[in-house]
Amino acid sequence: MKNKNKNILITGVGGFIGAAVAREFYNKGFTVIGIDDLSSGRIQNVPAGIDFIKTDLSQKKNFKYFPNKCLKILHLAGQSSGEISFDNPEEDLNKNTISTLNLINYGMDKKVERIVYASSMSVYGNYKKKVSEKFQCNPLSCYGISKLAAEKYLKIFQKKLPFISIRMFNVYGPGQDLTNLRQGMISIYLSQLIKKNKVLVKGSKKRVRDFIFIDDVVKAWYQLTFSKKALNMCLNLGTGKATSVERILKILKKNFSGSTFEIRGSTPGDQNFICSNNQKLRKILNFKKFTSVEEGIEKFISHEKK
Repeated sequence: MKNKNKNILITGVGGFIGAAVAREFYNKGFTVIGIDDLSSGRIQNVPAGIDFIKTDLSQKKNFKYFPNKCLKILHLAGQSSGEISFDNPEEDLNKNTISTLNLINYGMDKKVERIVYASSMSVYGNYKKKVSEKFQCNPLSCYGISKLAAEKYLKIFQKKLPFISIRMFNVYGPGQDLTNLRQGMISIYLSQLIKKNKVLVKGSKKRVRDFIFIDDVVKAWYQLTFSKKALNMCLNLGTGKATSVERILKILKKNFSGSTFEIRGSTPGDQNFICSNNQKLRKILNFKKFTSVEEGIEKFISHEKK
C-alpha cells in the first residue's frame, strides 16, 4: 500500500539509473512522482505505477505541475555523456546546471527535507591514483564542468535545502541503452558484439576505469536517501577497484567466441585513469562487498541474450 504522505520526486525516470532507482522506491512503498523530458530517456523505461510528468526542468514555468508536498528529491536527470557535451555546451549547461538550480529553488520553496544529486567522476579530471572527495576537481569536459557547477549551487543553498552529491563512476548493467553508442563503455562494447561480434575501441586499451554494477548503485542510492551521516557531503560511488579497458575486452571476448577488437581514435575530454577511493562511502553505509566486474558483465550479457 502506498503512503501518500511519502512523496518522493525522482527526475530522470526514463533513463537507465533513474528508472532503476525509481522502481526500488516504488517497490518499497513510496509514492513516486517521476520526471523526465524523454530527450534521451525512454518512456518504456518509466516504471509502472509511478506518477509520471513529462517536462523540461530547465524551464521554471514547468514547476507549476509539481506536487506541493514532497519528502525528498532524487535528481538523476541530465545530459550524461562527456563526448556529447562538446556538441552543444549550452544545452549541456541547461540540462545539468540550470535544471539543478531550478530544482533547488523548488525544494526550498516546498521545504523539502533533502535533495540527492547524481554527480559524476567526470568532475575530477585526470589523476594517476585513486581519487578521494578531498581531491581538487579539474574537469576535462563540458559535462564535467556542468556537473561540478551544480554541486557548487547545492553547497551554496545547503542551509535551506540539505543535499547529498553522489559522484558516480562507470555504472553498467541490465537496462542500459544499447542503442546509444556514445555513453557507457561496457554497454557500447556489448552492443557492438551482439550486432557484429566486433568492437571499435575509441582510445587506448590501457585506460583505467572503476566499473560499478547497477544493483550496487541502487542499493547505495536508497540508503543514502535516508542517511543522516551523509548530509551535505559529496561522496564517491564506485567499487574502488581499478579495471583496465583491456581487461574488460578480455572478459567480453570469453563470452563472444571469434570476436575481434579494433583500437582507433579517441573521444574528446576522455580520462586516462579514474578510480574511486570509496572509504568514505563504505564507512557511512557499511558496504562490505561490491559485484565483481566479471559477475556483473555475465549478468548483463545473460539479460541481453534472453
